[in-house]
Amino acid sequence: MLGAAAALLVSACGDGAVRAVPFDAADSPACLAVADHWPTTVGPHEPRVTAVQTRGVAAWGDPPIVARCGKQPPGPTTEQCLDVNGVDWILTELDDGAMFTTYGRDPAIEVLVPDTYESAPLLLPVFGTAAEQIPQTLGRCTAVGD
Repeated sequence: MLGAAAALLVSACGDGAVRAVPFDAADSPACLAVADHWPTTVGPHEPRVTAVQTRGVAAWGDPPIVARCGKQPPGPTTEQCLDVNGVDWILTELDDGAMFTTYGRDPAIEVLVPDTYESAPLLLPVFGTAAEQIPQTLGRCTAVGD
């Protein structure tokens, strides 16, 4: 179910550009600060051109790994929580990959990783500097059962 929703967010245009629906706050000052720190590469994956008029959306690789800033911050959750170098991420398994959403930051950042890429959480450290542009003011997440 969630995989189908993610598929609607990401597609390639005829010109090779990646289409991803930006969040409403994608052009907020916080997201522009994030965009200034998007990683140059994600692992060996080079940047892709996006077909949106905002710097709050970026993509790398083929199939694309897509990062979007401006998401409503998630509330308490039972989803898996990961602390990656001091940045909290919530992992949501999708039918066709994984969605990682920063926790405790407003606005949140979402990273969609297609299931083509093994060990998706290992791609997250390069997003740390971008995520740290938004202060963690809404608390920390903890693993279920903590």
